[in-house]
Amino acid sequence: MIGARCNGGLTVWERSVQETGVRNDAFGADKFGLTGLEAVHWNLTAPALYEHSIRNGEAKVVEGGALSAFTGHHTGRSPKDKHTVDDKLTHDVLWWDGNRKQTEAQFATMLGDFRAHVKGKTLFAQDLYGGADPSYRIKVRVYTEYAWHSLFIRQLLIRPEIAELASFTPELTIIDLPSFVPDPKRHGGREGSDTQVAIDFTNKIVLIAGSSYAGEMKKSVFTTLNFYLPAQNVVPMHCSANVSHEGESALFFGLSGTGKTTLSSDPDRILIGDDEHGWGPNGIFNFEGGCYAKTIKLSKEAEPQIWDATNRFGAVLENVTYDPYTRVPDYDDGSKTENTRSAYPLDFIPNASRSGCAGHPKNVIFLTADAYGVMPPIAKLTPTQAMYHFLSGYTAKVAGTEKGLVGVEPEFSTCFGAPFLPRHPSVYADLLQKYITEHNVDVWLVNSGWTGGIYGVGRRMPIKATRTLLTAALNGSLKNADFRTDPYFGFAVPTSVPGVEPHLLYPSKTWQNKAEFDKTARALVEMFQKNFAKYEKNVTPEIRAAAPVVRIAAE
Repeated sequence: MIGARCNGGLTVWERSVQETGVRNDAFGADKFGLTGLEAVHWNLTAPALYEHSIRNGEAKVVEGGALSAFTGHHTGRSPKDKHTVDDKLTHDVLWWDGNRKQTEAQFATMLGDFRAHVKGKTLFAQDLYGGADPSYRIKVRVYTEYAWHSLFIRQLLIRPEIAELASFTPELTIIDLPSFVPDPKRHGGREGSDTQVAIDFTNKIVLIAGSSYAGEMKKSVFTTLNFYLPAQNVVPMHCSANVSHEGESALFFGLSGTGKTTLSSDPDRILIGDDEHGWGPNGIFNFEGGCYAKTIKLSKEAEPQIWDATNRFGAVLENVTYDPYTRVPDYDDGSKTENTRSAYPLDFIPNASRSGCAGHPKNVIFLTADAYGVMPPIAKLTPTQAMYHFLSGYTAKVAGTEKGLVGVEPEFSTCFGAPFLPRHPSVYADLLQKYITEHNVDVWLVNSGWTGGIYGVGRRMPIKATRTLLTAALNGSLKNADFRTDPYFGFAVPTSVPGVEPHLLYPSKTWQNKAEFDKTARALVEMFQKNFAKYEKNVTPEIRAAAPVVRIAAE
């Protein structure tokens, strides 16, 4: 060791190519069995991580100042490669229908192989919080072999004050090694796969192997909180959230591409967060300290807040192409993937909450991108309908969003987040229903997808109309509208709303071929019914009765 200097009571390590940054002296990498390392860089800030990323050839700086990286053949998460240790803690409580098993011995072997793999390597470590509410947060330490991964997770989770790092002792440890190739026979992964995410809830360890997609790290924290928080009377939720200046908060549930980030980034409301939250006795709270926005077709005119947060120093771009000479990002280019992303801290949004917390919500919105074009732009749900649609978690995938996908496919992801649910969906649904009932919350279903025909024939729902309807729902004026009962889904749809094209509220009127509309709507109703069969034995008769049923031939 060359030496160490004091900085306000903290030790800033300056070992020659061994350790730099700020950490808890009593809990270094060796405490986790990571020995023989070339170097560990602790809790570095954006400027230093930029330098390491560029020096290592991991990423480049683009016009505006963001750090841009490509993730290779993995341009999204690999949910089929996520495995959970089957042990005494998890055996009887995990939702094994939605989770793959790994034995304790296989995980121990994989952890030992990880420790051997990092010998002689340089790692980057970040000490962070998952959860803005101190009563429910978890202390997370993330080791990465890429500097840009370290910046990504630093921007996405909650950063402790520098004085807190001196005593930071992790509760959850994540090691992310894209260069580690898992062996299915040794580690229990999928045959033929070069990727594996392994979770040990008992020892609170996550191992990420073979993927450069940074989103695996943040979703591992979310999955962990989804396991532990229900026992503390907190429902973890895959949703964005904002709050009015009068203190009335709202939640926006939705799968990728439905508008969680876009619609919660409202200049007239305070942003709590764009992706993951908890709802407990104290109200709602963000799990994260940053946003992870999709950037495909991003424009300053349509999404000025996200544009400004993305095109600046400190933002991390994933798989966004750029001009090799000018380095100007091309957000319209989906040649690498439609899942282009920007990661940035919440304080890049001017009207973002600094606490990450708010009171109990007044409104809950379920977002669906209906590519079949038959759902209305907004509908009011009864409490039982809300649980039915929460457990259904419907949206639709369209050609180009996934490799090999042609046309339109329905996607039902229960609780709007099936890949992240360690426990049975009914656990989360029961807790959500409890809070919705206790706090008399209004629940709305919003179609941010297509109208006038299926994807490829109809048009995308006008964002202006969606924002107008959401504003009316959040300010309470929409409750005073006249409603009709949708003949296919049974929920209440307003008959007219100021500022919204009248025919949009009657989906069949936006189609030229009314018979084709009826056929498509009936087919979607049948998809809902078929999908929900697997949940029927775990719900009340009232929730089963909230299923869509065609009541008349056509509108």
